[in-house]
Amino acid sequence: MPDTNSKNKLGLIFFLLALLGDIAGIILKNEILQYIFKPLIILALISSFYFATVTIRTNLRNLIISALLFSWLGDVLLMFQDKKDFFFMLGLVAFLIAHIFYIIFFYKVKRAENFKTSFPIVIFVTAYYAGLIIWLSPFLGDMRVPVYIYGIVISTMLMMALHMYPIQFKRAGWLMTAGAIFFVVSDSVLAINKFYQSFEWAGVLIMLTYGLAQFCIVRGAYFYIHKRHNNHIK
Repeated sequence: MPDTNSKNKLGLIFFLLALLGDIAGIILKNEILQYIFKPLIILALISSFYFATVTIRTNLRNLIISALLFSWLGDVLLMFQDKKDFFFMLGLVAFLIAHIFYIIFFYKVKRAENFKTSFPIVIFVTAYYAGLIIWLSPFLGDMRVPVYIYGIVISTMLMMALHMYPIQFKRAGWLMTAGAIFFVVSDSVLAINKFYQSFEWAGVLIMLTYGLAQFCIVRGAYFYIHKRHNNHIK
């Protein structure tokens, strides 16, 4: 039987293959490939993170797994958004809940590390959110309120994650910060493509940045949880 570390690495390999398989499906306009590989992206990441932290009992671990489970649900629901707009709304709700779990995770890390709130970060994120919403508002139609709410939640997630960069475990901090930025880029491109104007390669860009976002956040969380656990043991 493979050990925990081997299962962790195997999960990451499957994650990469699933992400590449889904992107290939987008490029080739092959729905079968997308239906096969897209649900496997987050499942592989869950498997990797689960086995990488299986011996550590902390609520931080549960928060990441919960965020990933709702992300997986969001992925599955959005696969059917072309059939009915209702699935887009359900997918939006699933990702909103996933971001709430990420927000709680980042808040707990911020409090544990005793970081003070950076007002330049708050101003920067608020300005980005306001600018994007003002630009897209005329094109949102009935989706205006849901998009406003989702935008506030993911902006809060970004704001909390941007406070991770000064963490003493540098690799963990930078990975989590980069992951949140990739997430906002992915969702911003998705919103522009869906509500403002669709463009070629949007699907590839959305999935590539989304995959990088989830990978960076989860790997950053993995490094942080392990370092914190090992320091407490010492």
